[in-house]
Amino acid sequence: MAREDLESRAAKNRGETSYSSAYVIEETDAYWTSWLIPVFVVANVAVFLVSMYINNCPKHNYRFHDKCVARFLGRFSFQPLGENPLLGPSSSTLEKLGALEWNRVVHEHQQWRLITFRVGIIYLLSGFGGSVLSSLFIRNSISVGASGALFGLLGAMFSELITNWTIYTNKAAALLTLLVIVIINLAIGILPHVDNFAHIGGFLTGCLAGFILLPRPQFGWIERRNLPADVRLKSKYKAYQYVLWLISLILLIAGFTVGLVMLLRGVNANEHCHWCHYLSCVPTDRWRCD
Repeated sequence: MAREDLESRAAKNRGETSYSSAYVIEETDAYWTSWLIPVFVVANVAVFLVSMYINNCPKHNYRFHDKCVARFLGRFSFQPLGENPLLGPSSSTLEKLGALEWNRVVHEHQQWRLITFRVGIIYLLSGFGGSVLSSLFIRNSISVGASGALFGLLGAMFSELITNWTIYTNKAAALLTLLVIVIINLAIGILPHVDNFAHIGGFLTGCLAGFILLPRPQFGWIERRNLPADVRLKSKYKAYQYVLWLISLILLIAGFTVGLVMLLRGVNANEHCHWCHYLSCVPTDRWRCD
């Protein structure tokens, strides 16, 4: 009897231990936090601080009669609003740090300016696509920033929603929310000093890259190992996903090829599309676009 009590007590303890272990794992998963987005934020802030440190407005502001903005920040103060109304460094500093500039890309063969540091294939491709389209249309000013790559992530979200349409529950709400965000941000791009061509190029590139890289397999294919042997397996992807993948791959390769050939030959895309400049800036009584 004593032995049975000990065995039952040991079995009970083993059961409690097993339950406690499962509970701890569940709690650990519940408190998992995202780290990728904070890393992006910290990296962007760090790059901005480095650019402002190199800029040193109080020392190098000799071309403008206006004073630096927020002079209490010392060498981190911003350029006069007459030069940079977006509160940042001077154009010469941005050019020194690798800003996109048509003349340097085409005539000085500095094609590396088309590529900046990006994390993730879609982020990288979108930044590159936005830079190419921007260089084709904007020739008399420099362009800098990661907005093209960020718009690429929006484009990838859109294509991911379309190509995986059947797995979502609130399809209409998700699509409407995404479209509103994209339309508002593209509308802001028609203001002066905003490179909307980079936004459009990044969005289109990200959209095509999303169709290529973000399709999800069918549930039946994922669970194929748990199905009986006589059950017919489904294809990994649906037919329309294969079609979207193929079309997007062709368009992405063709777009990059044509864009780079035109860019390196010095083609001015504005001569082939006389109204396209309105996509980046619409002149009004309050501002000019030149």
